[in-house]
Amino acid sequence: MPLVIRELLMGRKRFNEIQDQLEINRSVLSARLARLENEGIVERTPYSEHPPRDEFVLTDKGRALWDVLAVMGAYGDHWLFDEAPEFEFYDKHSGNRTEPIVIDRITGQPLDVNATRRRPSTDAISPLR
Repeated sequence: MPLVIRELLMGRKRFNEIQDQLEINRSVLSARLARLENEGIVERTPYSEHPPRDEFVLTDKGRALWDVLAVMGAYGDHWLFDEAPEFEFYDKHSGNRTEPIVIDRITGQPLDVNATRRRPSTDAISPLR
């Protein structure tokens, strides 16, 4: 499913666009989109009445996955492939190349695996909701 979400984040909204890019079976893609819809990650939006056709649009919950997938992509580019990546991240205003990292939303500092731990939450509801 991460690849389907990636395609949606890259602006592909229509079933055929996503299928063509991923080169997967229609029934597999249909099942994945249905699951994403059931999970509240995408919603269907009609774009044609004759014939009836829908686009798949990311919800706020779906767009929040950008951070996760950007960092996963950067990891893959650095550690999994010997050749140069097919594309790179860049700032659309400056045109400068960017490198996704995981940062602490509170301090703005990069998270370090050696300095970050988990503990039971003192809040009943996550602060990200």
